Amino acid sequence: MQATNDPRRPDRIVRYVSPQAILNAQNDEKKDAPNDDLTPDYMNVLGMIFSMCALMMRIKWCGWVAVYCSCISFANTKYNDDTKQIMSSFMLSISAVVMSYLQNPMPMTLPFSG
Repeated sequence: MQATNDPRRPDRIVRYVSPQAILNAQNDEKKDAPNDDLTPDYMNVLGMIFSMCALMMRIKWCGWVAVYCSCISFANTKYNDDTKQIMSSFMLSISAVVMSYLQNPMPMTLPFSG
């Protein structure tokens, strides 16, 4: 196999810059953006609320909704966020499901099904 010329063109490389960074540079704002994504925080709080409902009122679907909210919160967090809070919410939701099924091992019935 013969050595050929490199087809890449380093002068055509354009580095990605986020639109928010461009706006901040134009406005000369050095602070954090006020419109950060709060979805992980909201899902974390919802997961804890549903976990408590599942534990206190023995509602199985609340436990499953808590697991769902905790997974969304875990998936949408940034790298530098507090992992202890997210993992404790996740473990609380898992324990809510486990305790709901330990107290009543019958299959879950949906609230609108009958």
